[in-house]
Amino acid sequence: MSAATMNAKMSAASRMRSSPMRSSHTPSKGRHSSTSGSQGLMSSFVLRAATEPRTESLDASFTSLPRPDPTGRFGKFGGKYVPETLIPALLELEEAYATLPHTADFKEELDVVLRDYVGRATPLYFAERLTQHLKDENGGKGPNIYLKREDLNHTGAHKINNAVGQVLLAKRMGKQRIIAETGAGQHGVATATVCARFGLKCVIYMGAKDMERQKLNVFRMKLLGAEVCPVEFGTATLKDATSQAIRDWVTNVEDTHYIIGSVAGPHPYPMMVRDFHGCIGRETREQAMEKLGKLPDCLVACIGGGSNAMGLFHDFVDDLDVRLVGVEAAGFGVDQGAGRHAATLTEGTPGVLHGSYSLLLQDGDGQVIEPHSISAGLDYPGVGPEHAFLGDMKRAEYHAVTDAEALEAFEIASKLEGIIPALETSHAFAWILKAGKDMPDGYNVVMNCSGRGDKDVFTVAKEFGFDL
Repeated sequence: MSAATMNAKMSAASRMRSSPMRSSHTPSKGRHSSTSGSQGLMSSFVLRAATEPRTESLDASFTSLPRPDPTGRFGKFGGKYVPETLIPALLELEEAYATLPHTADFKEELDVVLRDYVGRATPLYFAERLTQHLKDENGGKGPNIYLKREDLNHTGAHKINNAVGQVLLAKRMGKQRIIAETGAGQHGVATATVCARFGLKCVIYMGAKDMERQKLNVFRMKLLGAEVCPVEFGTATLKDATSQAIRDWVTNVEDTHYIIGSVAGPHPYPMMVRDFHGCIGRETREQAMEKLGKLPDCLVACIGGGSNAMGLFHDFVDDLDVRLVGVEAAGFGVDQGAGRHAATLTEGTPGVLHGSYSLLLQDGDGQVIEPHSISAGLDYPGVGPEHAFLGDMKRAEYHAVTDAEALEAFEIASKLEGIIPALETSHAFAWILKAGKDMPDGYNVVMNCSGRGDKDVFTVAKEFGFDL
C-alpha cells in the first residue's frame, strides 16, 4: 500500500469520529494557504523583528483554548485519522495514559529511571565563547546564550525521555513487543536502549537512505538487541519508516505498542510525547530562576516533528513574555521550490499525515511532497499539530535554516564551545548566529542542545571533503 493510499484510508476511517472537517486536506492555493478562518503562518509573522513583542499579534482567544481538547485537538489541528483496526488500541492507550502516569508507583519509577539511568537533570550551560563571539560581531553588545544540555543524556539526545515514559506505560498495559520509527537514529537507539533495559522485544523501522547516512546508529541499535528493518519504498526516509511502522501496528495491535518518536501522529501521541519531554522545560524554568533570577527572554529549538521543541516550550507557553522560536530545515533553500527543503511550518498547508491533521508539504492535489534536509531527523514533510496550533495562534514563530548554514554552525559550535552538536541541533545554532546580531545586550536566550553529533560525523566529513 502506498503512503498516499494509507493516508487516504486513515482519513476516511475516522473523519466522522474526530473531525468536523469536510475533507482530509486543503489543496494549496499559494505559499501560505490555509483553511477558512485562519491566516496561517504569514511571512510577515515568520520574518518579524528579532525582539518584537509577542502579545500584540497573539490571538485573543489563545489562553482559553485547551491543549488539547478532549478529542485530541489543538484548535483545528490534531485528532485521530487512523484505520478502524487501530481505534481500540488508541482508546486503550488514551485510557491508560489518563490514569497510570498519575499513580505513585509510576511517578516513582519514572523519576528513578530518569535520574539514575538517563542522567537527569541535564545542566543549563552558559555558552561563554559563543556569547562573546556574538558580542564581538556586534560592537561588544549582544545576547547571553545558554544551552540546555540534552546531548548529555544517556544515548546522547532528548529522545530517551519519551522512550522511558512510553515503555513504562507499555509494560503496565501488558505489551511485550515494541516498535518504533527513526530518521536520524536517535529515537531508534533510545527505544532499543530502554527495551534492552526492561527486557522487551524491539523492532525499529528506518529508511534505507537514513540507514546509509546513519550507519553508526544502525550498529548501535543492533548491538542493543533491536531488529532494524530497512524501508526501501518512497524516498526511504523518516516518512516512509513511519508509514511502515503503522502497517506493523495494524497487523500486531494486540501485543504491540508503537512508540512514536515525535509530537506527531494520532491522539493521544502528541500530548503524551510532549508530556514525557516536559521535564526539559520544567528543569529549564527552575535552572533559569537559579542562574538568572528570572525567566529567559527567548527559547530556541530545532523542529522536525517537534518533540524537543515542545518539551522545552510547553512549560512556558502561558508565559507570554517568553519568546518561543522553532527552527526547521530550509535544505537547499525554500526559494528553490518544492522538494528542496523540509520547511513545513513556513511553507506547508493543512492536511492529514500519519494519523493527524496538521501542516504538511503537499501539492494542490493533497499528495505529499518529498522533503530534503542534510539532517535525517528534520527530513520530514509534516510537523506535530501543537506546533501548527502555536504558529497559527501566533504564540510561537518558526524560521528555516539551510543545509549550508547548519554546517557552518556545526563547525562554529564545535570550535567555540567544544560541543559537537547533532545536525538537527546545528539548525538552532545557525538561527542564533544570524538573529543574535539583532538582539539587545543582555538578552537571555536558552537553546535546546537536543543531541550530540557523533552520528553525523560521516555526513559532515563528506561535506567538508574528508575521507573517513
